[in-house]
Amino acid sequence: MRPSKRAPDEMRRVSLERGVARYAEGSCLVKFGETHVLCAASVEDKPPAWLRGTGKGWVTAEYAMLPRATHERTRREVTSGKPSGRTQEIQRLIGRSLRAVVDLPALGERQITVDCDVLQADGGTRTASITGAWVALHDCLQWMKARNMLKGEALKDHVAAISCGISSDTPVIDLDYAEDSSAGTDANFVITGSGGLVEVQGTAEGKPFSESDFLALMKLARGGCAKLVELQKIAVL
Repeated sequence: MRPSKRAPDEMRRVSLERGVARYAEGSCLVKFGETHVLCAASVEDKPPAWLRGTGKGWVTAEYAMLPRATHERTRREVTSGKPSGRTQEIQRLIGRSLRAVVDLPALGERQITVDCDVLQADGGTRTASITGAWVALHDCLQWMKARNMLKGEALKDHVAAISCGISSDTPVIDLDYAEDSSAGTDANFVITGSGGLVEVQGTAEGKPFSESDFLALMKLARGGCAKLVELQKIAVL
């Protein structure tokens, strides 16, 4: 039995609440159980310097965790002068995931930044961030479309993410902190609405995992991401 009493293929309760940041062009408060992340999308009328003159736009992300998002206070990274390696890796992952489903030339020479701020962490902050960031991005693009700022349809597909792992020799989905901290294998899957793989991250601690283990995790992840995409569709109706 999992610490949360969930079945191996049972995800935590997921909610996607839109329009929670008054001034952002798009926003979403995403909850995966007790993991809560505020995602806010902002438009700038200029792309990164290296894209100027190309006619293309850019989508990027920033990720941060509030000091008391965890059991003990963590120091704000701004006080150390730079984001940690973990923070940089996660925000790059979120950016790559969103760009995989955006037609960048349709943005024109503009940049959309999606800020993902973890209000409360209980495992799976990066997967929750990606799932909620898509909703914030969708609403941001709708805001732009209403003002004739886009050159055609910019959003090509949905994208969502879920964690899977092997806990007590059993493949399970959507690990919370209790499982994540003790799982022998931990993996994150980013999958589009049409089933394309954007990124797969998998690591073993101690005992290596087999190809059959990986396929079992992939099956769980595909089912989980399909459910998340359905929730995204309901949220943006």
